[in-house]
Amino acid sequence: MRYQKCSDVSDFLTYQAFMDGFSDYIVKFKFSEEEFINRFFGPEGNSREHSFIAFDQERPVGVILSGVKVYESIKTMRCGTLAIHPEYRGKGISQRLFELHKQEANNLGCKQLFLEVIVGNDRAINFYKRLGYEKIYDIVYYTNSNLSKFYSAKSQSHIHLKKMDFSLYKQGIEEWNYHINWQNDLEFIAEIPTNTYYGALNNGQLKGALSISPSGKISFLMIEKTSRGKGLASALLKKAAEDLQLTQMSTCFPNNSLLELFFKKQGFAKDSLTQYEMYMLL
Repeated sequence: MRYQKCSDVSDFLTYQAFMDGFSDYIVKFKFSEEEFINRFFGPEGNSREHSFIAFDQERPVGVILSGVKVYESIKTMRCGTLAIHPEYRGKGISQRLFELHKQEANNLGCKQLFLEVIVGNDRAINFYKRLGYEKIYDIVYYTNSNLSKFYSAKSQSHIHLKKMDFSLYKQGIEEWNYHINWQNDLEFIAEIPTNTYYGALNNGQLKGALSISPSGKISFLMIEKTSRGKGLASALLKKAAEDLQLTQMSTCFPNNSLLELFFKKQGFAKDSLTQYEMYMLL
């Protein structure tokens, strides 16, 4: 078995290893090579030079994608994916890929490892636990396919809403200190040029913010603590629905009971998909 950095091989081989490894996964992936590259080496934050691929002679049979950033003030290496061809599982390939992943993190001065895994994927969860990962957060998913409530709601004249560019949005929310999952983190959504940003203001001060895609995927919705219960969040969603002519909205977030209660009240239904965030200190 041969192991190389993904930066030393063609992107097609990395793509092939990924698609073969996830061919029997709980969630079915239908990425083209271009879509895979644009996503996993784009917003997902993986780097070819920090990722590794396994070969049996010239056949790619496993891959681990990795990304590094300062995440909540800690230099972190994230495992963006670990995939092994079904015919090659149980042969120690995932263990070796993880060893290379961890060694790379140590070489870069990272202080923790991090990954997400789908609840129900017990084989993967037990593997990560044996390596030393611990489950810290749950990520839940919500969808609303009937937005009539937002279109019919009356606008509230006392709430001042406005679109913002990303730099102003980022500046406004950076002091709101709480855990955000990797895919909704500022560095992640900075790589998504199609998102629209809205702010709810009071006397020129940002009291609420929303980041949302053209398809209605909500990356971020938060109201400053002293301004909650005043209709700002629902007003932001109404504004986005009308501006973008949305037919549905979806979102995901970790361990936030207030957000769960709010979205349920707004007609969002909890999806069956749930993920764990798992961490390992170095």
